[in-house]
Amino acid sequence: MKSISRWTWLVFAAGVAAASVAGNAKADEVSHWRLFVGDHTDPVVRAIELDDGTEAGRFDLDSYASLYRSKSGRTVFAVQGEAGKVTILRSGLTLEDHGEHVDLDIDDPERLETAFSGEKPAHFFENGGRIAMFYDGEGRADIFPEGQVLDGKFSPLTLDVGAPHHGLAASFGDYVIHSVPDPEDASRRPVALRIKDSSGNQVGEDVACPGLHGQAGSGGVLAFGCHDGIVVAMSAGSGAPELRHVSTAELGEGNVSTLRGGTALQFFLTNYGQSAVVLVEPGAETTFRKVDLPMRRVDFAVDPAKTRNTYILTEDGKLHLLDVLSGKIEKSLQLTEPYSMDGHWRDPRPRLAVAGDYLAVTDPLKGVIRLVDTDSFAEERTIAVEGMPYTIVAVGGSGKQHD
Repeated sequence: MKSISRWTWLVFAAGVAAASVAGNAKADEVSHWRLFVGDHTDPVVRAIELDDGTEAGRFDLDSYASLYRSKSGRTVFAVQGEAGKVTILRSGLTLEDHGEHVDLDIDDPERLETAFSGEKPAHFFENGGRIAMFYDGEGRADIFPEGQVLDGKFSPLTLDVGAPHHGLAASFGDYVIHSVPDPEDASRRPVALRIKDSSGNQVGEDVACPGLHGQAGSGGVLAFGCHDGIVVAMSAGSGAPELRHVSTAELGEGNVSTLRGGTALQFFLTNYGQSAVVLVEPGAETTFRKVDLPMRRVDFAVDPAKTRNTYILTEDGKLHLLDVLSGKIEKSLQLTEPYSMDGHWRDPRPRLAVAGDYLAVTDPLKGVIRLVDTDSFAEERTIAVEGMPYTIVAVGGSGKQHD
């Protein structure tokens, strides 16, 4: 069993102490969370207020969308692979750090004028202040800071990463890490990772990662899923990042293809086949801790604030709380009716998003979002949503509002 002293704690200072306000201005501490929910069948995204379930905005799209939020929470990206478009929404929630306190501005969500188009946009990933948008149908990656889409001055760094393939890219300082397509058949999963500088020149040798799929970041470290392990990317000083392959052979049959990164604890939660997850701590004496699940996994999430908490929904409709430090499932809750993992990968099934003190779980067949209090680990209430709520991201936080 691993003790807490063996974990790397990251320091994220957030000044939220009380502060005096000049003049007659009045400042109150408030918390506000907004859910962005993509429908399973209709091409639409709805913005829903967590506190009362009202609809703050509705945005029609061209096709089904996968949803991603920026780290700041100021923007939400609706990636429509079938339509070849990416619609960008301003969330309407802005947190501004003033050192001794944080200001929270609440506005209506809106569609930004900046939008992307290309063949099969797929993987979205943000790291180190820059977003990477990968287009499977072109073998192209656009790298840009969030400010470019907010200001309407979109001028990305565009990299040609080879033949069209189901790949990915990630910014790392002044460099970009991207997938390398299978040279014999680009329709198969990528086979390696490559580093390029800002001029598009390759740096170092490719690092093998057969069946590459999935990526996440935690505390300045990136991890990528492979059929035979993971590849970890970390800083090597002032130069290019170092890529290191770590085998998962000790874990038995299975592979990593979906990853979530911790915030104040440096770790990754990954899938391993359909009926297990793995806690990954790069650089530790024991890198992998496999946790077998009672049923096949539907979705999982990492709590960015309650740093020990991760949540896993299994196909029997049970929600599980997995403690990062103990490596054990501490609590379970019957939350939804069963959702079988048999059938098509895009059949309507629940998705998870952490929103402050709540875990929001879509229940598409019932047309509701279920809100679980992460302290009591009990369902507190539901929000009825028109259609079939499916994909979901949450934005928000706490701060002072000045009148």
